[in-house]
Amino acid sequence: MRAMIRRSIKPFFILMFTLATILWAGCLDNEQCANKVFAQKYNSADNWVVYWYICGTDLESQYGAATEDIQEMLEAKLPPNVQVVIQTGGCSQWQNNAMSNQAIGRYIYNSDGLHELEIAPDSDMGDKNTLKNFLQFGKDNFSADHRVFVFWNHGGGSAAGVCIDERTGNSLSLNDIQESFAGVYGASPDNPPFELIGFDACLMGTYDTANMLHGISRYMTASEEIEPGNGWNYTGWLGALAQNPAMGGDVLGQVICDSYMAGCREYGTEEAATMSVIDLNQIPALKSAYESFGIEALQQAKNNPQGFFSAFGREAQQAENYGGNTRDQGYSNMVDIGDLAAKSKRLLPRTAQQLVSCINNAVVYKVQGKYRQNGNGLSSYYPYDGDKDVFIKYIEQDSAPIAQKCLYYYLLCGELPEVAETILAGSGQTGGTISVPQGQPTQKICDVSALEDLPVNIDKDGTSFVTLSNEQMDLLSSVHCQLVYIGEEEDIVLYLGSDSNIIADWDKGVFKDNFDGNWPMLEGHPVYVEITAEEDGYNLYSIPIKLNGVECNLQVAYTFSDEKYHILGARKGIDDNGMGDRNFIKLKEGDKITTIHYGMPLSGNEKDVTPVEVDTFTIGANPVFEDEFVGDGTYGYFFEFVSPTVDSALSQMVQFKIKDGGIVTTLE
Repeated sequence: MRAMIRRSIKPFFILMFTLATILWAGCLDNEQCANKVFAQKYNSADNWVVYWYICGTDLESQYGAATEDIQEMLEAKLPPNVQVVIQTGGCSQWQNNAMSNQAIGRYIYNSDGLHELEIAPDSDMGDKNTLKNFLQFGKDNFSADHRVFVFWNHGGGSAAGVCIDERTGNSLSLNDIQESFAGVYGASPDNPPFELIGFDACLMGTYDTANMLHGISRYMTASEEIEPGNGWNYTGWLGALAQNPAMGGDVLGQVICDSYMAGCREYGTEEAATMSVIDLNQIPALKSAYESFGIEALQQAKNNPQGFFSAFGREAQQAENYGGNTRDQGYSNMVDIGDLAAKSKRLLPRTAQQLVSCINNAVVYKVQGKYRQNGNGLSSYYPYDGDKDVFIKYIEQDSAPIAQKCLYYYLLCGELPEVAETILAGSGQTGGTISVPQGQPTQKICDVSALEDLPVNIDKDGTSFVTLSNEQMDLLSSVHCQLVYIGEEEDIVLYLGSDSNIIADWDKGVFKDNFDGNWPMLEGHPVYVEITAEEDGYNLYSIPIKLNGVECNLQVAYTFSDEKYHILGARKGIDDNGMGDRNFIKLKEGDKITTIHYGMPLSGNEKDVTPVEVDTFTIGANPVFEDEFVGDGTYGYFFEFVSPTVDSALSQMVQFKIKDGGIVTTLE
């Protein structure tokens, strides 16, 4: 993970660059933040304590990433009024001689250097009591004018939480965090005990996280997207705080964002990076707007469930979302709520714009890579894969809005929960419990099974097409194409993947193929592709491969401006605990690639597809990824009809017989 992007201590110029951002406070990646200047809120003599909760997990045991960040911290020279209190644990093996995998370590870094405070009995870093004990330890032993708390580890967003202990598999939920902080410090919206709480972890820049921290902290800093392995720049932001203890949490968050993005640029991981600063004082207004948005959506869903959920699902599919959300690499089920609201203005005209405005007020600073420009700085849960187990974790979180819980319950379970009627009656209720029934819903809202083997037509130009009625389109969040290679000699049907490369007319219900005999290839080798994002200026794709023998997903962008593909890097998918993988690997000359497809025998009755390793090759210094002609052979083409919960149906198969560059289109 982190260590795959090997880090030396950040050079001095990055620290100077970070300090310069305080003076001119310009946003690196977003024009709307340009020239933003935050006021100096405190006195230079004020005392600061930074609490750093380092749950080492495999990031440390395999790659030494926590050790590297501690070394980064040691490069920041602190004054007497700034100190860092550290707790370490949650790791099977530390890559240094100071920390133990059989005990909780507590340390202090201050103007006198790094010192051990105590070695406490081992405990589960994914348990709320361990967090609570560290908070109590800090409160009992360190007084400060301003407190900062940083969670370090894996993150999985609103449902999965943060800080998974490698040895137990347990992690901290949003409820756990809120209970721990409130239990030790209490909660005060007028005078929060913490200046800033941050997450050096994936996918934690969520509305639900921010709502949970209201009254506990003034500001929150976190990433909507999976963080690359380089993570936060501890030399940069701690050094900046040391130079200017008069800053407030907004400035400190800005420095964290800018130094983080500078580090991403250094390691070439900036293209899909995000980080934002949330003013938690704005949460009440944002909460009201988000709940109103959910209530309007719930009302429309009640009146026309199929029509609403299919239209809303199309907006969610096209909104910026994080963690991948494909069948091959898993689902984080996190969507940018600002982009979702902006795309839903015609669908939800009473509340969408107000939600966007409140998000813009709450997100006081953000940085974004060029393939994450549509994010507004806060995400939340959306059931891209319809997984009830993940949904159950989401509805258990007290900070998640009840209207959204009811909305997605309706989508996944096929009926409105009892509490929904109370909400729709305008009672102002913002609480309530929901129990998810076991098994499949008795009636799916959007059942696409009737579209299986839908007839396909061929026009006079040899273009295949399907025609859908309004009722049929009301079942769908998207229409994609799937391409397979039919190898009679090899006795195999080999799947090449799915794409949005069709000519879609949702107004008329006509969907045409756009196949010209070309398909994405890496160094001339066909690959299996899944589209992960469809934005105005680009598409993002995920390609399963083995990279030097390790299974992962190659991330590729196609930009419309230059009509070219751009290889971003590779990472593993979402793990079984819902956590994102921070090991973002840049390809290098000499890497061995094995393409992975999915296939089944052409003969016999076997219908289950299995992974198939096809080509193995070594890449050069500048690997080429581009559309290339697939060559002679027989190819099967399907229109894929996808529901809002990623149930899908395939049309009748179209056959493309290619010989000597010519394509003949026939129906199976």
